[in-house]
Amino acid sequence: MPMTLTPLTPAVGVEIGNVDLTALSAAEFAQIEAAWHRHSVLLFRGQKLSDDDLLDFSRRFGELDPPPNQERGRQSPPGYPDIYVVSNVLDQKGEPIGALGAGEAVWHTDMSYLDVPPDASMLYALEIPPSGGNTYFCGMQAVWQALPASLKMKLGTRRIKHDGTFNSGGYVRQGVTPTDDPHKAPGAWHPAVCAHPNTGKPALYLGRRRNSYIEGLTPAQSDALLDELWTFMDAPEFTYEHHWRVDDLVVWDNRSTMHRRDPFDNSARRVMHRTQIKGKIQPRAYVAAA
Repeated sequence: MPMTLTPLTPAVGVEIGNVDLTALSAAEFAQIEAAWHRHSVLLFRGQKLSDDDLLDFSRRFGELDPPPNQERGRQSPPGYPDIYVVSNVLDQKGEPIGALGAGEAVWHTDMSYLDVPPDASMLYALEIPPSGGNTYFCGMQAVWQALPASLKMKLGTRRIKHDGTFNSGGYVRQGVTPTDDPHKAPGAWHPAVCAHPNTGKPALYLGRRRNSYIEGLTPAQSDALLDELWTFMDAPEFTYEHHWRVDDLVVWDNRSTMHRRDPFDNSARRVMHRTQIKGKIQPRAYVAAA
């Protein structure tokens, strides 16, 4: 059976079927990579992946990044330092085996506080709760395309400060001094509108809201414009909501999406293994044709 590609929403995402990620030909991976550039989020159902399989598939997209520094540092399965555990499960000593717990994870782009953020992330479901824990993906190219001209003009070619103090669960990263002052917070400045390095398409690049700051504006002006942008992007027409099943693998492009997670019952188990692909270049500003 040939590979199938079924769009998930008009704004973002495609489900790829009839494929075994442990036995991909070069031609099949080329189709997958092209779909990733076009749709930003890839869903693969029913994949039986060991940690080695996950790493092998991940490396086809590029060099791997180490896991992010979360509230308990970098947490990986024994012997697999390039895999990051997302989980609320406790070990025999009562210590978390992973990061982010069972709470809500707010809209964000992975590790955008770095000068060169990761190109992609992928998440593989090993255990899921009976309800809750859904992940939402926002297509930031569609957001930029639909953004009113008045907001585009206000934003212009400005940059945005991306905060590295807090993770998406609201926890302070290990070894970081907490602050809500964007000028003192660790992080990087990136163009507010970035051109995708493979397609050239523009995307609004917000990163995350807390401690965010728009260059060249007063604090009040920055907050007001950011509030307008975040209110506009947080709309169903730009979003795909993923209901997880065991053995799902989702791959997303950090350069053209944001994502968030619903909370779930902490008495239920949720175990996910994640990898990320090292960024190749710094985010570059989109310059519209004259």
